[in-house]
Amino acid sequence: MSRPLSSWTKALGGLSLASVIGLGCEAPPVVPTADFRQNTHTARIEGSLVVNSRARGNVIVFLYDAERPPPPQGTGRPIAFTVIPAAQVFGPALGGNLPGPFTAPFTFSLVPVGHYTLRGFIDADTCGAAGTQPCHTSDFNPWYGVTSEPNEGDVGGAAVDPTTGQPLTLEVTANADGEPQPLTGVSVSFADTARVPLDRPAFQVSQGDKTMGSTAKVLRLTRAFLQGAVDQRPPGFMVSYVDANKDGIPDDANKDGIPDLWPRVVVRKLADPVAGLVEDNDLDRNGVLDSPGVDYVHADGTQDGKADLVVLAAGLIPDGPIAALTDEQGNPRMTPAVVQELQVVVQPRALDASNPSAPAPLKELPKGRYTLVLIQSTGQTWRVPNELDPAIAPGVGLTPNETQAFVLEVP
Repeated sequence: MSRPLSSWTKALGGLSLASVIGLGCEAPPVVPTADFRQNTHTARIEGSLVVNSRARGNVIVFLYDAERPPPPQGTGRPIAFTVIPAAQVFGPALGGNLPGPFTAPFTFSLVPVGHYTLRGFIDADTCGAAGTQPCHTSDFNPWYGVTSEPNEGDVGGAAVDPTTGQPLTLEVTANADGEPQPLTGVSVSFADTARVPLDRPAFQVSQGDKTMGSTAKVLRLTRAFLQGAVDQRPPGFMVSYVDANKDGIPDDANKDGIPDLWPRVVVRKLADPVAGLVEDNDLDRNGVLDSPGVDYVHADGTQDGKADLVVLAAGLIPDGPIAALTDEQGNPRMTPAVVQELQVVVQPRALDASNPSAPAPLKELPKGRYTLVLIQSTGQTWRVPNELDPAIAPGVGLTPNETQAFVLEVP
């Protein structure tokens, strides 16, 4: 049945009017949502790996905030990481031992305006020296502290200044409209001169109880030999003098007449309540102090209104390391040595180390649990307790190990 012409005219007139109204109005602005996180503008950092090494394996690159450098310079944690597969890096030479150079691209996306550094390593398949130990397999797993760092035979790398060899600080800037601009053409270099000599300084506390009192506590550390999903076989602890200015003379930064030594010792407060491995005032585990967070009373009775990074004063008892680092004529050996045990002294003195260059004494020892961390001159670390603690391991799919459950407690 046909429709009357007047009906079509009315319909078309209505459509025409609606179209005119639509064309006569400006389109509303479109934004993702009102959530500020979805309205954040970011850029990218990209470039190439340059590998001069006989090692073979996946290449891991970490992105750090330049103000929070990783060990051994600081205690910063990666903001992000990327894994470049070995086949992409080495191509047809994957099965050989040619030294390269090899190149492959990498990219970090969603990078806001800021200053950054890039570090990384080749996660190599390795064997112990002269075949004296079983072979490692690639063992990097970023989700656990016990599997997130390089081991013996891995090869380190970084974005460095080609003239000085020092790590580069990379800056992501914004244009006139406030939009972050991509940073391209960045090189991250890897070379066999940066081969990691030993496994991480995995340890167990073989002497010393867990309760921190009003007097200094001495803890005896011996190596932990771990195999399985967590594979650590250090021959001992690598000790060396600190020589930050590279003048061939041991440093004595605090002028106490005792040379400064590696490894460093950090005893940091864990979060309350008593559970897990989360550190105090870093509940999201991003390495940045929470805001707001717990602000403890300083020794002068003041508070600054900011979250504190609570540590106990601690360090190596130097006798054993210095003996290993002294030659027959009584002169210091500036090359590292391996010792079978370390003794650590923990003082009943708490500090706010949120400004590491000027730690502030606290009025009293904050009650709770404390983790013990060793930082080796290579940047490798180990801490107890860790994910091998029998109270934690089953929940994360790892094999429990009672030696990794030690925690220092301030009652």
